[in-house]
Amino acid sequence: MKYILSILTVAACLGSCQSPASKSTASTPGNDNTPKAATDSTSFVSLFDGKTTKGWHTYGKDTAGSAWKAEDGVLHLDASQKGDWQTKNGGDIVSDQEYENFDFKTEWKISRAGNSGIMFYVHEDPAKYQYAWYTGPECQVADNKENEDGKLIKHRAGDLYDLMSISKDAVKPAGEWNQVEIVANKGKLDIYMNKEHVLSTTLWDDAWKKLIAGSKFKEWPAFGTFKTGRIALQDHGADVWFRNVEIKKL
Repeated sequence: MKYILSILTVAACLGSCQSPASKSTASTPGNDNTPKAATDSTSFVSLFDGKTTKGWHTYGKDTAGSAWKAEDGVLHLDASQKGDWQTKNGGDIVSDQEYENFDFKTEWKISRAGNSGIMFYVHEDPAKYQYAWYTGPECQVADNKENEDGKLIKHRAGDLYDLMSISKDAVKPAGEWNQVEIVANKGKLDIYMNKEHVLSTTLWDDAWKKLIAGSKFKEWPAFGTFKTGRIALQDHGADVWFRNVEIKKL
């Protein structure tokens, strides 16, 4: 009898005296160790394969101009040969697909004294609109120190070009990579520079129309009116580099 009781005592101890380290580590609600960024990023789609210009074409044409080069995971506009104020065999390139509500992210680097931009809601109709910027608002890309636009209010890197200035200077200088995120969702527009929330506004309402009326874009009635359109990377006659180009439909 004593032998049986001893066995039962040992078994009970093994069940109740288990060390904390040996207990189950199964996740419970509210205790998920998966990083949020890793979860969110699964719905982003790459717009640049790092090797070709597939998925992009020069505005009004079928393919991207040869001055746009895919090199080691970087999309580079080689502006060494000029064509008027733009680049020979360059031009603004636009995404093959159109987007309505989206979260767009990329990293850009601009050359010394350079100027470029990222446009969205571009309506591609070259018979009516000669350039992408006749319809699509632009997040400015520029060397604030040496480019002439870098000295102007609403023309500095990160600004919603000629419409709104960013709330804080979070932009790195020429030759360094900058991360930009443009979120357009049901008329709400937010821009992040190097993970800093720098601009927020509402599209298409009366205040938006007033912004356009006070800008250079008042000459083009269709500017900023489209609710679906292409993403565009601007050729402003300067070397510019883009990498990690991706988008998520919202």
